Amino acid sequence: MDAKSRREADQERYNPRKVYIREDMIAATSVLQIRASEIRQSQINWQSYLQSQMITQRDHDFIVNLDQRGQKDLPDKNPDVCADVFLNLLTHISKDNTIQYVLVLIDDILSEDKSRVKIFRNAKHGNVWQPFLNLLNRQDEFVQHMTARIIAKLACWHPQLMEKSDLHFYLSWLKDQLKTNNNDYIQSVGRCLQMMLRTDEYRFAFLSVDGISTLLSILASRVNFQVQYQLVFCLWVLTFNPLLAEKMNKFNAIPILADILSDSVKEKVTRIVLAVFRNLIEKPEDQQVAKEHCIAMVQCKVLKQLSILEQKRSDDEDIMNDVDFLNERLQTSVQDLSSFDQYATEVKSGRLEWSPVHKSAKFWRENAARLNERGQELLRTLVHLLEKSRDPVVLAVACYDVGEYVRHYPRGKHIIEQLGGKQRVMYLLSHEDPNVRYEALLAVQKLMVHNWEYLGKQLEKEQIDKQAGGTAVGAKA
Repeated sequence: MDAKSRREADQERYNPRKVYIREDMIAATSVLQIRASEIRQSQINWQSYLQSQMITQRDHDFIVNLDQRGQKDLPDKNPDVCADVFLNLLTHISKDNTIQYVLVLIDDILSEDKSRVKIFRNAKHGNVWQPFLNLLNRQDEFVQHMTARIIAKLACWHPQLMEKSDLHFYLSWLKDQLKTNNNDYIQSVGRCLQMMLRTDEYRFAFLSVDGISTLLSILASRVNFQVQYQLVFCLWVLTFNPLLAEKMNKFNAIPILADILSDSVKEKVTRIVLAVFRNLIEKPEDQQVAKEHCIAMVQCKVLKQLSILEQKRSDDEDIMNDVDFLNERLQTSVQDLSSFDQYATEVKSGRLEWSPVHKSAKFWRENAARLNERGQELLRTLVHLLEKSRDPVVLAVACYDVGEYVRHYPRGKHIIEQLGGKQRVMYLLSHEDPNVRYEALLAVQKLMVHNWEYLGKQLEKEQIDKQAGGTAVGAKA
């Protein structure tokens, strides 16, 4: 399938939810649109720009006829002149109020007719992107975000894709705006990404600027439901690409989305999270990855949320279809789940808890060596959790698991030392939580002991002596 066909196929997939996309466009652009409505009431003195020779007579006549004399069909009658005039205005005028007004005019022209993007994309003005990209560096926030909105339209509504270097700059700017604290225009940024990421070729460019991890870090920080919806929507469109669907949980997407689903009180947020989950199972071409995604969802208690949604029986057909699909797939995965699969998924999720496998001697006897698989992926994750986690339960369980691995795998002590695990466990000996200190102490003891068979007999002897002592005391009493 060629690039154009893929884009068309994707657009077909979006159609069932088009009403929600349309609603979102209105809500997401409200801050920008309110300001734009105010700016439309302005009166620009174009004559003064002509007199000061900042614009030519031709540019003056065109903009006056369009702006003040109501000749709204001028862009269609004179497309070359239209593009040239607007790009000249953006290049030669520096006053913020006028630039704001010009940008609103351009956005209105494009909004009236999508096909008008060709007026600017086909302009004989060198690099058509440069005048717009330069405006992203202005201090005025409205100028920045109205420009970003126009760039998204120019990039998405024309068959010719945005050039790589310009695309990289633009997507990096959007990503940085997401990370800006107290950004009044964050919904407008989200809207631009919602448009851009529907184009398959733009998705990998977004991945290359660290865009996916940025989306998920923002979602993990508990933003308001509208921003939540928009950013999860971005993840949804990204997962229509099979390769990106396979990569998604490497960014910890499933645990973060499971939390959002659990806390969600807005139906549209619930709907879009379920749609992402469905794509994470349906879209990967590697069925092993799809299976791992199912297991991760089970581990993150998604089945419980599906049960709650099933009982509520929403009137939304999309929600109930996805609930039924996910229920069936997750229940099947539970039946096929080995204890090691459960353990591996729990470790990868970063959400360790005292589930039965941790305390099972049989599990460790049979599976300790498997922690060395895939370049010791699970061991490296455990050591990472020992270093980065702030959750006392996670730290305590990770310490316990390191100790059990060392206990049951002959070369375990050496491997854990190489990975830096011994140092991390010893550091936790002074942790504020008593349970973490206790498990860290046990793990250090296991790391220090050389003869496990001897220690096992000693522990067994101590246990027998302790029981015998208790019996003797009871008899004496």
